[in-house]
Amino acid sequence: MDLRPIGVFDSGIGGISLLRNMRALLPKERFIYYGDEKNAPYGTKTEEEILALSRRDVDFLLSFDVKAVVIACNTATSAAAKSLRSELSLPVIGIEPALKPAQLSRRGGAIAVLATPATLRQSKFLKLMELYGEGAIPVPCPGLMEFAEKGITQGKELDDFLTELLEPVKSLSLDGAVLGCTHYSFLAGAIRKALGGVRLFDGNDGTARQLRRVLAERQLLSDAQEGSVQFYTSGDAESALPLMEKLLAYPIEL
Repeated sequence: MDLRPIGVFDSGIGGISLLRNMRALLPKERFIYYGDEKNAPYGTKTEEEILALSRRDVDFLLSFDVKAVVIACNTATSAAAKSLRSELSLPVIGIEPALKPAQLSRRGGAIAVLATPATLRQSKFLKLMELYGEGAIPVPCPGLMEFAEKGITQGKELDDFLTELLEPVKSLSLDGAVLGCTHYSFLAGAIRKALGGVRLFDGNDGTARQLRRVLAERQLLSDAQEGSVQFYTSGDAESALPLMEKLLAYPIEL
């Protein structure tokens, strides 16, 4: 058994949606969460920029002697996971859009895939589309993650933004929508409403289960009486850390 913490990073607070699932599944583990809010959003940056930022995020987490790294960001997973795995000896767990489970539930309609522009143009996502993309319609969502970053998870401003953003797919016969950014899980209620109540899919539960499998295989699971979470940010700690604590307690909707 291993009492060292698990390092988790994201471009901001979105990865806390995944952290909730990991905490629920692994309540004895210690987590160090780092939100790189100073450099958010990652979803509009180049792949080279995202990789460089991800390496800096990992360097910060390694200073805590973490036993594993979780990339709680779809965009960073696509841009950096392969390189980080080749550079590190410890496990690196990434997240990707839940296109496969959405495809398995498809009944002949379309699947909307909501993600950042960077995620949608990266080769990892394109390969995922080749495997499970029948009937899938990519929907770039610039500006959407910023609502979660501000703690805005409902209300007229968000509803109006989503009405305009999702107009191209609202007229289609949708069997579901994939939330391809961890930030979007905090906006699930508003997104579901904007799309007329369709089923939503995110990668959080599958990623949490993958983390548990990898830790068990490598005999890295903790046997502590109780786990914990420590939050850090590259941005304004005075405003960011209270929001992080608040979102950790936010109910899991998917």
